[in-house]
Amino acid sequence: MKQVVQNYKSGELTLLDVPVPQCKPGGVLVRSAYSLISTGTELMKVSEAGMSMVGKARSRPDQVAKVMQSVATNGVGATYRKVMGKLDSYTPLGYSLCGVVEEVCAGIDEVAVGDLVACAGNEHALHAELNWVPKNLFTPVPDGLAPRHAAFGTVGSIALQGVRRGEPQLGEVALVIGLGLIGQLVVQLLAASSVRVVGVDPDPVRCELAERSGAAACGSPGSAAVETAVAELTGGQGVDQVYLAAGGDSNEPVELAARLCRDRGRVIDIGKCRLDLPWNAYYEKELDVRFSRSYGPGRYDPEYELEGRDYPIGYVRWTERRNLACFLDLIARGRIDVEPLISHIAAFDDAVGTYQRLKDGDLKAVAVLFRYPGQAVPAEAPEMALPSVRRRGGEAAAPSRSATSPVRLAFVGAGNYATSMLLPHLARRDGVELAAVVTTTALSGANAQRKFGFAHATTDLDAVLGDKSVDAVFVVTRHSSHAELTRKALLAGKAVFVEKPLALTEDELAGVLAAVEESGNDRLQVGFNRRFAPLLRQARQRFGPRTGPAHLRYLVNAGRLEQGSWYLRQDTEGTRFAGEGGHFIDTASWLLQADPVSVYAVAASGNEDLQVVLRYPDESTATLGYVTTGSPGFPKETLDLVADGKVLRLDDFVRAAVYDGRRKQWVGSRLPKARDKGQNAQLAAFVRAVRTGGPMPVPLESLVATTTATLAVRAALAGGAPVTLTGAR
Repeated sequence: MKQVVQNYKSGELTLLDVPVPQCKPGGVLVRSAYSLISTGTELMKVSEAGMSMVGKARSRPDQVAKVMQSVATNGVGATYRKVMGKLDSYTPLGYSLCGVVEEVCAGIDEVAVGDLVACAGNEHALHAELNWVPKNLFTPVPDGLAPRHAAFGTVGSIALQGVRRGEPQLGEVALVIGLGLIGQLVVQLLAASSVRVVGVDPDPVRCELAERSGAAACGSPGSAAVETAVAELTGGQGVDQVYLAAGGDSNEPVELAARLCRDRGRVIDIGKCRLDLPWNAYYEKELDVRFSRSYGPGRYDPEYELEGRDYPIGYVRWTERRNLACFLDLIARGRIDVEPLISHIAAFDDAVGTYQRLKDGDLKAVAVLFRYPGQAVPAEAPEMALPSVRRRGGEAAAPSRSATSPVRLAFVGAGNYATSMLLPHLARRDGVELAAVVTTTALSGANAQRKFGFAHATTDLDAVLGDKSVDAVFVVTRHSSHAELTRKALLAGKAVFVEKPLALTEDELAGVLAAVEESGNDRLQVGFNRRFAPLLRQARQRFGPRTGPAHLRYLVNAGRLEQGSWYLRQDTEGTRFAGEGGHFIDTASWLLQADPVSVYAVAASGNEDLQVVLRYPDESTATLGYVTTGSPGFPKETLDLVADGKVLRLDDFVRAAVYDGRRKQWVGSRLPKARDKGQNAQLAAFVRAVRTGGPMPVPLESLVATTTATLAVRAALAGGAPVTLTGAR
């Protein structure tokens, strides 16, 4: 079989043919599927091996001390021969892998041949095709967990043990210094524990990755952004705990820890960085410095690791093996996501070249995996980054206006939807003045002015945007113009109500968010009205809070369009689902009280019928059926929400019921009533926000998440696989 080895004297790395290990009692023989390169520990070894003898000595003063002791005991000649013999030998690399049990040795009964297991240990989970692994250094992989993800088990256990040593409490704030592989996992573990995290790393790419994984803010060492974030999150008191996950010779990490930690805070060393503690700083705050020893209790104990003697759970709750199983469970349940950390998957035959590219800096990576023979090359999992909402100077303030003066509105567009679903509600609303309507043709503007009482009709958009007396602008035009008109109105300082969709492409959405950041104006609402429907809101209240995951089924019987409809112009206006799918995604997300983290879609050939599956952070799912081939006599929208032994049923916004146990409770009357999809309530909320300066009816982050999920449907159809929304929480 083949194994990656290194000669520490010459620095040579090679893929060596070595004998197959024996299946000794108390363990299993495992054929590797994926093994993980520790881009910290292993690259440090590889780099040290390439140094001169003087360089090696300087990098390992602990070993030099042992050599000097041996000289005093055994003499120079014997010590020299011993040291050179050890240096001029091949040593293994690797300590974290996932593989298949090939042979079960005597004394093992919890796994069988063919089982998938995760393995640990720098003598047993090596970069090799076969490994003998003792009982306490492997654990079965949960059903459904991908082998490449299970290969993170050992490194994840290191991060998990470090977090356990920090003893985080709900609501605390932590600082993670060093956002390499271990630091990224620490960020995710802390975020999963409801701890707010600030990250520090000189690499902006790693900072961005940590923010997508749950960090509240990240920045380079000494940056104002880090100090500001710590001050804001802690009220100026300092963080409760600091995790040192950095390496190198700089003493900056321990100095930064002292500066940003609160009085009597905790500093946990996970990595291998310089630890010249500034005595005054640590003494004055009485900081509690703790070390985290590798994977957890049992590490370096030969009776535990080699002889399989477990520690009683009543005395040692989290051993090395139990940490390994816990981390795999966290990945399997979606609490930890290691997929974004995988920078590269290399064939095992290319192991030497991969190490060389990492060492030379040609391959910049957080995590690199070796894929062993027999493992299929995985299809690239499609991803779509959830754009971050950046506001200049923080949360934007509403423009100042008199609370007693009417809210002056301008409409851009006066087509069928505007004149039938929006303007009738606004024209008769007290405290609202329809100031101007902008249309591309003079006659349509004149008609709108006559019907609804606009003070002014024009075709000059710039004049209306430049009118300081106009408080808010409604964008009710064709889909392809929504993003650009919204961008212009935001830059003009107006509150904006834009009909769905907000954008048809990722670039259009980015343009809108760039306008928010440039102007500091985030006063934006998209016409997702269904969450405002009175019947649905009553039904959700009657359903009550959830304790477990939910499944939502939403059938939209959209029907066929008439020939000639501009909705059919997909080359310019996008697909029908791109145009109105956001309605249904927003409704599902509002009911499930979260934003989706992945999107999967399948379509029938020859028509626009779709099935869209959304997955949410708490493992809830929503299935949207969007069909154009149904009967026109069937209701357009039906919805079922199932969770905790209860069912919420909505029939086309005219009737709703909640089933709880054997009881069926009608929401309102059981008789059909007038259909109300929430337009009036949504408009009232928007006008109120403009008048009072209060928050917009729907947070901008939610609007962005819904728009991104809608755009992801197209990517899911093209890729034939679920699209992960990176950065979603």
